[in-house]
Amino acid sequence: MLDIQLLRNNLDAIAEKLATRGFTLDRATFQRLENERKFLQTRTQELQAGRNSLSRQVGMLKGRGEDAAAVMEQVAAIKNELEANAVRLVELLKELDAFLAVLPNLPQDSVPVGRSDVDNVEVKRWGAPRSFGFAVKDHVDLGEALGQLDFATAAKIAGTRFSLMKGQLARLHRVLAQFMLDTHTARHGYTEVYAPYLVNAASLLGTGQLPKFEEDLFKVLRADAEPLYLIPTAEVPVTNIVRDAILTAAELPLKFVCHTPCFRSEAGSYGRDTRGMIRQHQFDKVELVQIVAAGDSLAAHEELTGHAEAILEMLDLPYRRVALCTGDIGFSSAKTYDLEVWLPAQKAYREISSCSNFEAFQARRMQARYRNERNKTELVHTLNGSGLAVGRTLVAVMENFQNSDGSISVPPVLRHYLNGMERISLD
Repeated sequence: MLDIQLLRNNLDAIAEKLATRGFTLDRATFQRLENERKFLQTRTQELQAGRNSLSRQVGMLKGRGEDAAAVMEQVAAIKNELEANAVRLVELLKELDAFLAVLPNLPQDSVPVGRSDVDNVEVKRWGAPRSFGFAVKDHVDLGEALGQLDFATAAKIAGTRFSLMKGQLARLHRVLAQFMLDTHTARHGYTEVYAPYLVNAASLLGTGQLPKFEEDLFKVLRADAEPLYLIPTAEVPVTNIVRDAILTAAELPLKFVCHTPCFRSEAGSYGRDTRGMIRQHQFDKVELVQIVAAGDSLAAHEELTGHAEAILEMLDLPYRRVALCTGDIGFSSAKTYDLEVWLPAQKAYREISSCSNFEAFQARRMQARYRNERNKTELVHTLNGSGLAVGRTLVAVMENFQNSDGSISVPPVLRHYLNGMERISLD
C-alpha cells in the first residue's frame, strides 16, 4: 500500500509514476474523498471548540441561577452533529483505505519504462544451450514415453492443468525440492519454515493478492467461520509471519525458505501453456523471503536473486536474468528480476523464478515494523523470489539433459540424493 501522504503532497507526480505502469490514478475520486475528510476534521474541531465554550456558559448561567435551556439545546445539537460526523469519518477512512488497497506500488527509478514484456531488459546471461545430435523432445513426450508423466489420469482425477508423476520422475521432483532447501539453508543462510497451505483474507490483503486478484485464488467456504484461501505461493504465509509485529534492528535481516504446493486458478490464462507442466493449477515451489531494514533492500534484492541463480548454475541449466519493465512488474513490486531458463524444445527462455523488492508496500499493509537506530518505529522492507519453481525446474532438467534413447541424465549435483542413479529411464 502506498503512503497516503505521497498522494496528499505529490498527487500529480504519483499519477505520472503510476502511468508508466499503465495504471490510471483516479485523481478526482481521491480529491473528493480528501476534501470531505479535511472538511469533516476541520468542522469537528470547530464543533468541539464551540461545545466547550457553550458548556462553560451553561455552567456560568446555572451558577447564577439563570435559565440555561437555550444554550443546552445548542450543546445538544452540536453533540448530534459531532456523532454524525464521527460515523461519516469512519466510513470515509474505510473508503480511502479501499481506494489505496487497489493502487499498485511505485516502480523504482532503475526499472525500465515499458508497456509489456517485450520492453523487458536482459541484464545477464549464463551458460550455453546444449547442441543435440538428435531431434529434441519436450517434457511431455519425454515423460509420457517413460511412463512416468501422466496428464490423462490427472485430468480424470481433477481436470485440466494438473499432472501425475510416478516412479523415478516423481522421485526426481521431490529431490529437486530437497536440493533447493538444503542449498538455501546450508549455503545461503535461510531458516526453513513449514507454513499453512490455507490462509485467511487478512494475510492475502497484507501481501497484496486481495482485494484486486481474488479471481486468481481458490477460495474455501466454511459454514461456521470466515473463508480461507489456498495459498498461491509461500510468500503469503511466510511474509505474514511479521504482520502486526515490531522487530528490533538486531533481528534483521530475517531470511526464510519454504517449500509448499501452490494453487492458482490461472484466471485469464485460457489458451496459454495448456500443454504440459508450465502453467498448472497446482505446482510446487521453494520460496525465498527476506525481511530487511529499509536501507538494505536494494542489496538484499541482488543477493536474493543471486541465491536463486545459484540453483540454476549448480544444476548446469542455461538461464538469463531479465529486468521487468514498468508495464510488466507485479502489482506489489517496486522492482523485479525474472530468471528465465533455456528450454530446448521451445527454443526459448522461459520464466522459472521471479525475484522482487516490494520496499515498504507490503509492510504498510501488514503493519510490519522495526525499531531503527534512533529507537523509532519504521516499516520493514520485504522481498521474495522463487528459489526455484520445482515443476519448471524438472521440465528444464528433463529437456536439457535428455538423451537420444529417451532417457534423462541426472545432473551430477543431484545424484547422491538418488543413491548414485545417473539416468532416468523406462521403468
